[in-house]
Amino acid sequence: MYNVKEELFHFIWQYKLLNTKKFYTESGQELEIIKPGELNHDSGPDFFNAKIKLGNLTLAGNIEVHVNASDWNKHRHDNDAAYSNIILHVVYNNDSKQKSHGNFELLELKKYIDEGVIKNYNNLIRSKNALACHRHLAEVNTLKLQSWLQRVLIERLEKKTEYIKQQFEKNSNDYSVALYITLAKNFGFKVNAEPFENLARILPLSTLLKHANNLFQLEALLFGCAGMLEKSYKEKYLQQLQNEFEFLKHKYNLRTLKPESWKFMRLRPANFPSVRLWQFAKVIHHNSDLFNNPEKYNTISALTAALRHAPDNYWKTHYNPGGKEQKEIGVMGKNSIENIMINTIAPYLFFYAKQTGKDTDLSNALMCFDEIPFETNIKTRHFIKAGLKLKTSGESQALIQLFDNYCKTKRCLSCGIAAQLLTNS
Repeated sequence: MYNVKEELFHFIWQYKLLNTKKFYTESGQELEIIKPGELNHDSGPDFFNAKIKLGNLTLAGNIEVHVNASDWNKHRHDNDAAYSNIILHVVYNNDSKQKSHGNFELLELKKYIDEGVIKNYNNLIRSKNALACHRHLAEVNTLKLQSWLQRVLIERLEKKTEYIKQQFEKNSNDYSVALYITLAKNFGFKVNAEPFENLARILPLSTLLKHANNLFQLEALLFGCAGMLEKSYKEKYLQQLQNEFEFLKHKYNLRTLKPESWKFMRLRPANFPSVRLWQFAKVIHHNSDLFNNPEKYNTISALTAALRHAPDNYWKTHYNPGGKEQKEIGVMGKNSIENIMINTIAPYLFFYAKQTGKDTDLSNALMCFDEIPFETNIKTRHFIKAGLKLKTSGESQALIQLFDNYCKTKRCLSCGIAAQLLTNS
């Protein structure tokens, strides 16, 4: 005996996983399913706006689906006004042996469902593998797989845009400020994301853009507001930055972060927040249009040109203010640039596309992933072991979303490739 859940029959009905197109209700009437309806994820009937044909009569309305016919009474639908517009009761098993249910017909699915569908479903939910479908995933039609991965990538982008939307709304619907705060947070990566975000909140983009032509003043503003110019330094360049910041601080009535906000421990020197600060100053100095025209930077080549700048002056030989002199300080690494593309530029362009409703903006967002290679990590390795051969970061981002939101909790019936897996022998 197979374990069956109502959600399975919702899925079967929605995707018409039935072994015939000719049906008969329990009362013997011929039934044609014109439109199965729209699955309802809230309370009320399971499918809205369905259309069926009973004999010569065409009906439009709602459909309720149960495992057993007796579930209708168990769920107390009889006295619920939400179920007054039911045109068909669909059940897997007619345990009540009724010919019809009140004013509407009863359809038993058992005789129209291939037993293999239920068997395959049970094999999926009983699987102890990280991917329930690991044995058959590589057999999925390539077009169907790519279509689903595209949809899941959109889901991931929608999740990432929640933060951007918050910044947009908090800052008077200003697109450039929303991008500025998001980019600043990303420059801190995981360890220093919070202080970088806080820095962007206390140091307005408008102030930085007023000094975009002067790299020295940009460094004074960023390092000063970051609280990294509060020590007593012997180096002349740092002393000059301190003096410049004191002037700018009073001019714009700026606040500063506490120096201890920043984390240096267990970071490679190239990832020190002080390195990211002069790199951020360079971005604003050389590419101030990034905040107003981010679509120009939706390719890795363009973004790399905007982010990969060699250090100048003091920063040629120092990782942090007052630190030991070094022989050579490098530019931002390839992985960091790809991280910013995936976590800032692509989500922002997707957010902008949603706000404006322009297909070109959506294309700009999706193009961001084309030049970045597939990311191999603990989550995507499960799919590689299952036989998938993918190439781009968009696909790896989609697989991360798929694993976290579907595979881990065995939401197989919500997965777009399940229909093919369930009908395959």
